[in-house]
Amino acid sequence: MPSATPSPAWDGRRPATGTEPGAAALLGWLTDPDAPRLCLVTGAPGSGKTALLGWLAAHGPRSGRTRRRPARVLVPLAGQSALGTAWAVADRLGVVAGTPGDLVGALATSEARPTGRAVLLLTDLHAAAEPDALARLVTELAEVGRVRLVVEARDDTPALAALRAGPRVAVVDLDGGPGPLDPVEEPARPLPDLSDPAAVCAADPLLVTTAYVTGSAPAGVPGTLDGPEPSGETADGHGGLRTAWMRAGQSLCRAQPPADRALVLLAALGDGADPRLRPTLAELAAGAPWRLRWARHRGDLTPPWPGPVTVLGAAGGPLEGTLLVGDRTGTVRLLREADAGSAGRLAHAVPGRIAALAPAPDGTVLILDDRGRLHAVRGTASRPPYLERLTEAVSATLARHPGTALAAIGGSVVVGDRLGSVHAFGLTGLHQAASHSGRVTAVAAVDSATPFVCSGGADGTVRLWTPGRDPVPEPLADRRSPVVSLHAAETPHGPLVAVAWGDGLVELHRPEGGPKLSFRPGPPVRAVAVTGSGSLLVGTDESLLCLVPKK
Repeated sequence: MPSATPSPAWDGRRPATGTEPGAAALLGWLTDPDAPRLCLVTGAPGSGKTALLGWLAAHGPRSGRTRRRPARVLVPLAGQSALGTAWAVADRLGVVAGTPGDLVGALATSEARPTGRAVLLLTDLHAAAEPDALARLVTELAEVGRVRLVVEARDDTPALAALRAGPRVAVVDLDGGPGPLDPVEEPARPLPDLSDPAAVCAADPLLVTTAYVTGSAPAGVPGTLDGPEPSGETADGHGGLRTAWMRAGQSLCRAQPPADRALVLLAALGDGADPRLRPTLAELAAGAPWRLRWARHRGDLTPPWPGPVTVLGAAGGPLEGTLLVGDRTGTVRLLREADAGSAGRLAHAVPGRIAALAPAPDGTVLILDDRGRLHAVRGTASRPPYLERLTEAVSATLARHPGTALAAIGGSVVVGDRLGSVHAFGLTGLHQAASHSGRVTAVAAVDSATPFVCSGGADGTVRLWTPGRDPVPEPLADRRSPVVSLHAAETPHGPLVAVAWGDGLVELHRPEGGPKLSFRPGPPVRAVAVTGSGSLLVGTDESLLCLVPKK
């Protein structure tokens, strides 16, 4: 098997005494484009393996160099399960993953902008809770073109031996000379009571994850890497806490106050959970910036889960208080905003998937299909002839130039396109703005005292624009992740803008000023919406949540 070689370009800044040859070899491996994607750092206890990876994580380019280096992400594996590691890596690299397999798929298919190329530095494989499962995850990650991995473990680790036997592996062996002692391993920390929500929210989340996965706590059951169980929550030995934790784990494992963790756990709790958990978690979440109004999850029965969410709409006019929830099959369900109870289905004949919904004030629902074509589903009220003509004109335009995003207010229809432009079709003519670099992923229109259009793009920006004027030069938000959904509405608290990004973050913005609020449900967010009362809707593949901001 190949070995890494020293880098002639190394500038001489020294790591810890005794590990200089290993440091040179690692830098040579990093700068060699033809080197294997996996590098193993081996050695006996005390040879300085962990210290070397810590140095590599902090080692920067030579003075005066401006070339941007790939991100180096240090993730300790001591005490970790494969699932906890997948959540930690996904969070650091700006993707969302419910399972280790999801992590591999997300890194292989996500856009390059959120993370670019990255080097994962994984320490203490010999001390992991699931070393064999982690070795399999490492092997799969090494096949992803944008990721390189450095894995550290003692020589006598069976999982390391399996990795070392691979056909494309570089090895840095630190047993050639004395090095600094590796950090002394901490004694095992006591496990929290995994059926006590207060203990779970206050404990080390990685410790909680490992205990839930391995079933190593009192009253535990054998763990699984397949995510939440579809049913039987009270049978998980913890009243439903384990199922909720597995559902929202990536969010729960982030550094945050216990009150915020309690809110995420409460939002992930299914209706089959121990009824005593909900009021306890609500009390623990009292200091969080949100109040959970309701949540519906896969497997819920009262009321039933409405199905996977791909698009959301909050209707006004004749449909005031009604939510429109579209799934991947093209079905659009109508739900009561108050409790997510069923109010029927939208009678439409749009074939295939639905890319966007735009309820108009007169009760008509405009639909953008996945080919970028416009369809109109009439409401119970008669439409003025000028609105019919406007809709027909926009439909004819999109038949020639497909759209990627859709919104509607009063006498206007707003469309985004794949080139980054936003088009506002109105009774007074067409207004356009080149708002984004790359595809427009979502648009919203607000009929407030000063009507405005809000748009989000694959470039990670959210921008405001009043048709007929120049766009606001500074973005409302700008992050290193694509916008996947956006919605805005006029509320009793002023206009609110909800944004969801590809890394699982949801934010609520107040364009007229005020605090920005954020929430991470855990799974990938597919759609968001703001209701006329000011509530936030968050839709995922297996959940629909309704949150109310406290401020």
